[in-house]
Amino acid sequence: MPQHVPPPLRRAHPWAPQHPPALPPQPRRIVFLAHRDLDNPAAGGSELLVDRLAEGLTALGHQVTLICGGPASPRLESARPGGAPIRDYKVVSAGGEFGHYLRARSAFARQVGETDLLVEVCNGMPYLAPLWHRGPTLCLVNHVHSDLWKMRFGGPLTPAARLGRRLEQWALTGAQHRSLLVAVSPSTAHALRAIGVERDRIRVVHNGVEEPGPRAERSAEPLFVAVGRLVEYKRIDLLLRLWERVRPVTGGRLVIVGDGPERQRLEQLAGPGVEFAGHVSEAEKHRLLCAAWLLLHPSAVEGWGLVVTEAATRQTPTVAFDVPGLRDSVVDGETGVLAHGESSFAAAWCTLALSSERREAMGKAARDRAARYRWHRTVRQFRAVAAEAVRSWTP
Repeated sequence: MPQHVPPPLRRAHPWAPQHPPALPPQPRRIVFLAHRDLDNPAAGGSELLVDRLAEGLTALGHQVTLICGGPASPRLESARPGGAPIRDYKVVSAGGEFGHYLRARSAFARQVGETDLLVEVCNGMPYLAPLWHRGPTLCLVNHVHSDLWKMRFGGPLTPAARLGRRLEQWALTGAQHRSLLVAVSPSTAHALRAIGVERDRIRVVHNGVEEPGPRAERSAEPLFVAVGRLVEYKRIDLLLRLWERVRPVTGGRLVIVGDGPERQRLEQLAGPGVEFAGHVSEAEKHRLLCAAWLLLHPSAVEGWGLVVTEAATRQTPTVAFDVPGLRDSVVDGETGVLAHGESSFAAAWCTLALSSERREAMGKAARDRAARYRWHRTVRQFRAVAAEAVRSWTP
């Protein structure tokens, strides 16, 4: 199995403080249990969050291991604007995309053995770690899937959707009933409460972003960008339909960044002026976010919407739907627009495209708000919850 053991001497890391403040006892050995690692071709915001947490905790002196499904890679080329260190935490592949859910426990026993804290990343399918791990656990939740089960398993697979929804709900309210849960946004916290998780077990830790490098030039012609994995709930097909209404008014180009199982179908739906960029480097993504007039985010639900904050660091406002997660990362009327339907989405798209003054004002407000979200803060907040999870655990 691919692994990467941290070298005995690590270089100084920008997140490691020169004079760290006094903190309560911290779990030294931390294991994350997640579906994918950041090298996986299907990796997204959840994998990026786990990577930044693992890297940041390692820089602060913790021994971190990630157990995940394959394919997993022991090393990660720099993926940050301007370059960054290669990750120095251990990665263990527990098996294939779905088989690793059954093998996670044995992989933990073989490759890790003992840990001070096990962090289960709950993204739909659970590992049920508290049922087999005799030690402190913490549950990290990006978003509760709820209706997404129906979008993924519709028609003749509807029974599978019902089963998945019930299993997820039972895992979060039953199997995790003694654990703290970390939600990445107030929307996720609200969804957890809605399915029966007690309020006093939920902690909110927001996603961060990198410190932005120099900005590239804004496109002279109208340029609109959407970024995300091409799967059903991202609703890029809806965006393509709206583009047919918007393009005669605004002109310009619509660039879709990302890849996924829906790409072939979406390319067949695309009209004039649409470009599919596929998977791009971080540098190219940020160049496009700098050049874009607007970020477009038609997703049905998000945990937070990390790309919204990334665009904000580039003074690019967002047009999105008023849905969980995005209503947290977009301040309606200030850093972008939250639409309540397809017509209002298209209207906001056209209005902002035709008003450079309003776009610039929203872009500056978005940049100022994004300055409050940095990865070093995310790591510190998560570290405090990790310590609380260990202190509050009883055998």
